[in-house]
Amino acid sequence: MRVLIIEDDRDLAQNIAEFLEGRGVEMDFASDGVTALHLGTLGDFDALVLDLTLPGLDGLEVCRRLREDAKLESPILMLTARDGLEDRLRGFEVGTDDYLVKPFALQELYLRLRALVRRARGDWSRGGQLRVGDLTFDLEQATVRRSGALIELGPIDRKLLELLMRRSPAVVGLEEIESFVWGGDEVSADLVRTHIYQLRKAIDRSFDRALVRTIRGSGYAIREQT
Repeated sequence: MRVLIIEDDRDLAQNIAEFLEGRGVEMDFASDGVTALHLGTLGDFDALVLDLTLPGLDGLEVCRRLREDAKLESPILMLTARDGLEDRLRGFEVGTDDYLVKPFALQELYLRLRALVRRARGDWSRGGQLRVGDLTFDLEQATVRRSGALIELGPIDRKLLELLMRRSPAVVGLEEIESFVWGGDEVSADLVRTHIYQLRKAIDRSFDRALVRTIRGSGYAIREQT
């Protein structure tokens, strides 16, 4: 995986570099918007990590120009200290694929990048089927199997499972679950926990390795052990 890190905070950029390098990620760096545009246009990157606040051009403008002018198709993960819905919507409007709010865990940054790259390559879905480890979800037939065993799920649990598998191994928060599963209607955290419990009971109870995970303070994920 080759990633362009666009971040003007040198300490943070160095921390990211050291963490990702240890996981075999190749990187190039930019600390301002103009350099980011140049490298993002000319470089062959699997993904970009783009800070929202940059000298010269901010992250939103860099993202917009890369998408509209350079026709960049590589996924872009935006880093921001702003957690407001309006800020996130503006980012998605100009072509951001995912958001990570500072401060963040470097492990989550890596997992989100890996998930973005995997989806961009089309690895997560082949012929209408999602797969995480020995868990498969045939979207056309609406059937879920683990190690070949059929798993019965209700409509809401299937929708929740689809989201978690599409985003695997990234963490999915409550807001994204509300949007995908309930069409944006606000639901209680207890209701989501109930459906996660039902998923865990159906998918993990009869198997040695757990796939459904609760990430305290962040959300939920389906992933193999790393």
